[in-house]
Amino acid sequence: MSRWVGDNDKSSISAVDQLSECFEDLLKKGEDLSDITFVVDNKEFYLHRCVLASRSSYFRALLFGGMRESQEDKVELRDTTDAAFSKLIFFIYTGRIELQLLDKDLVLDILRLAHRYGLEQLVSLLSKFLNSTLRLRDVCKIFNHAIMFQLDDLVQSTSDFMDRHATEILESEELLHLSDDALIKLISRNSFCASELVIFRAVSAWCEYHSVTGSDAEPILECVRLPLIGMKELLHEVRPMGIASPDSIMDAISLKVESRDMELPHRGVIFPDRNMAVGTEGAEVIDGEFIQFLLDGNSTDYNNDKGFSRHIIGNSESGEPKAIVISLAQPTILNHLKLLLWDKDDRAYSYYIEVSVDGKDYLKVIDYANYFCRSWQNLYFPQRVVRFIRIVGTANTANNVFHLVALEAYFRENVPEFDQKGIIKPAKNVACVREGATVIEGVSRTRDTLISGQLGEYDWEQGYTCHQLGVGAIVVQLAQPYLLGSMRLLLWDCDDRQYTFDIYVSTDRKTWQLVVKKEQLCRSWQYMEFPARPVVFFQVVGTHNTANEVFHAVHFESPAQVGPEETEARWRPSPSQFENPNQEVEENTNSEETEDETLSNPEPT
Repeated sequence: MSRWVGDNDKSSISAVDQLSECFEDLLKKGEDLSDITFVVDNKEFYLHRCVLASRSSYFRALLFGGMRESQEDKVELRDTTDAAFSKLIFFIYTGRIELQLLDKDLVLDILRLAHRYGLEQLVSLLSKFLNSTLRLRDVCKIFNHAIMFQLDDLVQSTSDFMDRHATEILESEELLHLSDDALIKLISRNSFCASELVIFRAVSAWCEYHSVTGSDAEPILECVRLPLIGMKELLHEVRPMGIASPDSIMDAISLKVESRDMELPHRGVIFPDRNMAVGTEGAEVIDGEFIQFLLDGNSTDYNNDKGFSRHIIGNSESGEPKAIVISLAQPTILNHLKLLLWDKDDRAYSYYIEVSVDGKDYLKVIDYANYFCRSWQNLYFPQRVVRFIRIVGTANTANNVFHLVALEAYFRENVPEFDQKGIIKPAKNVACVREGATVIEGVSRTRDTLISGQLGEYDWEQGYTCHQLGVGAIVVQLAQPYLLGSMRLLLWDCDDRQYTFDIYVSTDRKTWQLVVKKEQLCRSWQYMEFPARPVVFFQVVGTHNTANEVFHAVHFESPAQVGPEETEARWRPSPSQFENPNQEVEENTNSEETEDETLSNPEPT
């Protein structure tokens, strides 16, 4: 079929389908026009040197590379089947191949030939087809081929499939047909999650099937995590089988006795970018008050009476800290948690988070006990196998209760840089409303104007935040601590005035560190760097204004989203014809009473 293909400026004709049909017809003509014959399984294929060479580097070297076959009219190919070769040749000539009704063994034979003959396009297409049609009965064979031909995408997809069906794979006879490399790669995965005793039994059956014993079995047995097997099973089942050495069994027992449970090499399921802390995934809250709200998926409908879980801050009678505890349905590999702290007023919370596999031995992964936090918390830690999540509130600036509105638990492929306490070093601006930051000191017509990101919307009357020189400051609170070392500040620049100012940082709003001291008069955009450190609060203190006794700032961000050169290029020219903005702070803002009304909200119980 021919068709027109075009756009506004040019047109062309396409007859690709007819071309494919012509080459199919050429293939069907048999000996007519053929100049080379291939013999596969005693079946002759009448082909054309130029077609094969143009489509495959293997055939180009074979037929035109000075090899013996380049001088012959008939070439015999061994180690293949006529069925697979026939499908391969049809693809070479027509660019088409029908796979849906083919047996998987035949598809794998075609894949093997495509790889051998350097048909990368066909290898890619076959890999995608196999990936889309994975089944328990053939996934092990596909996994073998994916590893053999180093098809990384197919290796990953088959591995993920077997992770999700680990127990069925271990109980299937198909496991016996894995190569030793494939078996090692499979059971070495932290996400291949099943009973370790079941894994040991399957490995033992594989070794027996392949007559692998002694030192030959050691590389495979090293991938079995014997410390995860119960002591009774180690002594009464594993040891009598004789496949695991006495030393390896003693080492496993020693590790079980001397190590914390969280130090053992646990396995867990993995579901990238899927929230595992929801009721539909089998998660539940097992400790805390008002537990029905935390995992209900509703992070918008909450107030001072409902929509949150809580615990009293302090220790229980047993001496254990009171906490909110979530139990997941099964051991799960996680590296990311999202928490929503109750945020209907200016209060801040401190807390830490521990995780556990057995519900007894907990490991701290996030420690924000010495930081003030608010609203949404984005938390990252090195990936771990987790069954239980314990959130321990340590402080509330309003009362003695820790309130948690929502919790989500994920595994993320891409994670930001963070330190041992889980404090993120962000690349994007975190001093903004969309990241949960807020302005807690300073005067403006609209709260959070300074960090709203509306850079073009300021004039003499609106769009800036200010404070009286010598009285107070402008204070920005971030949602959580971040490792920061740069920032940008846009000073009000609608006339020629200039400012000087200082900037301090803090994690608790009590102890402040001076990081910037601008003693030379400056105006418009300011780029500033300081040694990176954990920051929760920024305090901007104006020290001088050449026009009046008020310090005005339009925009603040951290970390700085552009460098000093681009910041300088964005300076606004000095419009000397402009009049000064209103002299008094009160004329640029609502009254104190109105401001208090705006910032106050009911307190949760």
